[in-house]
Amino acid sequence: MRTPLSNVDAAWHRMDEPANRMVVTGVLVFDTPLSMARLRALLEERLLGFRRFRQRVVEPFGGVGVLSWEDDPDFSVDHHLVSARLPAPRDEAALQRLASSLASQGFPTGRPPWRFHLVAHFQGGSALIVRLHHCIGDGLALVHVLLSMADGAPQPPPPTREDGDGRGFWAGIEALLTGVPEGIRRSAELPDHLASLVRLLVLPPDPRTAFKGRLGRTKRLVWSRSFRLEDFKSVGAATGTTVNDILMAALTGALRRYLLARARVTGDLDVRGVVPVNLRPASEAHRLGNRFGLVFLSLPLGIQDTLGRLEELRRRMQALKRAPDAAATFQLLWVMGLAPRAFFDLVVNLFAAKATAVVTNVVGPREPIKLAGVRVRQAMFWVPCAGHLALGVSLLSYAGRVWVGVHTDAALIPDPERILDGFERELKALRAAGRRARKRPPR
Repeated sequence: MRTPLSNVDAAWHRMDEPANRMVVTGVLVFDTPLSMARLRALLEERLLGFRRFRQRVVEPFGGVGVLSWEDDPDFSVDHHLVSARLPAPRDEAALQRLASSLASQGFPTGRPPWRFHLVAHFQGGSALIVRLHHCIGDGLALVHVLLSMADGAPQPPPPTREDGDGRGFWAGIEALLTGVPEGIRRSAELPDHLASLVRLLVLPPDPRTAFKGRLGRTKRLVWSRSFRLEDFKSVGAATGTTVNDILMAALTGALRRYLLARARVTGDLDVRGVVPVNLRPASEAHRLGNRFGLVFLSLPLGIQDTLGRLEELRRRMQALKRAPDAAATFQLLWVMGLAPRAFFDLVVNLFAAKATAVVTNVVGPREPIKLAGVRVRQAMFWVPCAGHLALGVSLLSYAGRVWVGVHTDAALIPDPERILDGFERELKALRAAGRRARKRPPR
């Protein structure tokens, strides 16, 4: 029995290509060793409660029609849970190299598009590299999956139509049709959303910098040390900004520093980050699939003053919150899921030319969690870079700490560690600016 992919999930599946796999990659680090047997039992008990993880994507016959989910008739957890070893000294650099080597790999044809790689021995504990194709779900849905596997979490809910309830093709068609975006169904909103799309279409391409160019097949995945979430909150309190404002300002300054080491940065240099915006109600967090839109945030790399960059970013982000861009791009993705291949590729490349990076910020659990009785010490993930983009930046908060992950194309950006170094330097500069702001006498 087959169930059609939703249009948006199909769009993300169609974006996959050898130079940029549409795969969300995560790394979990555990305090103590996690056995393969206990992890296997956990996946069977919790992860497979979501039927989607037993299903593969099937191409339409003759290439005409819609992509479908179908139960893998030969499904086994052993196809998806594999053991990995790190060379001595089994340090963080070795784990990053392993994650990087996996980033360019696709999934075996005819299998559900996900895989877990367990590194049994890492820094006194274990590490787990998780790879899930974007067509399975967006960041919020996948965080919910992780939380559903945590010790003490309730059992996953019964499968919904989106998860594949076994009622076959026509149930899937019904789900596909009811997935029409609200903005299309509500004619009153459609003009605003069309105007938003037209405005995005006429945006000029992003300037050519060291971050843009022809992609290779080799990727680099790195992550920062952990930062205290409280540090971002204190700077925000001193400057009248939010944690997200501070994160984006530190990233903007880091990208500026990277370019300054290679060329002159003009005062008017802006580059755009594509930022996912969740459109999923909290009550539907347990449903898999993709329910987010995209906004194009201009990062003011040309502004030299630290607080000036922060204030300008805050202003731009506030303006984006009032615009319907996220809902409009979600509707575009819905349409693209059914579009002919030539039109699909044209639109993806057109919008990718208007940006330099994908930037996402995910709020993880506020308290530490355990999987199979073992505490998760660190969590990190990387977003895929669609449309020939070479740079992805992921910001994740977990248990009062913040990590920054950078995903780059090695042919263009072989040294992503320099971006992380720049982020740390910018955070120090923002802290100093926050201290100066607190000392200023009131007007």
